[in-house]
Amino acid sequence: MKKLTMSFLNAEGKRANLTLNAAKQDLTGEVVKPVMGQICELALFQKNNQPLYVQPESAKYTETIITKLF
Repeated sequence: MKKLTMSFLNAEGKRANLTLNAAKQDLTGEVVKPVMGQICELALFQKNNQPLYVQPESAKYTETIITKLF
């Protein structure tokens, strides 16, 4: 299963990631980017009294392939 990783810039200009393990597998940038903007506007997540997600930077699907050796 693929994970959706959304990368944002925080209040200090550093990257902060939000990863969803159970995201829909066929989302597009046109769908994800506005949602990332809404996450920033809501400012629900904070670290040291600073917003954790201030500006959307990128989004990607990641897939881990596990190869069992024995």
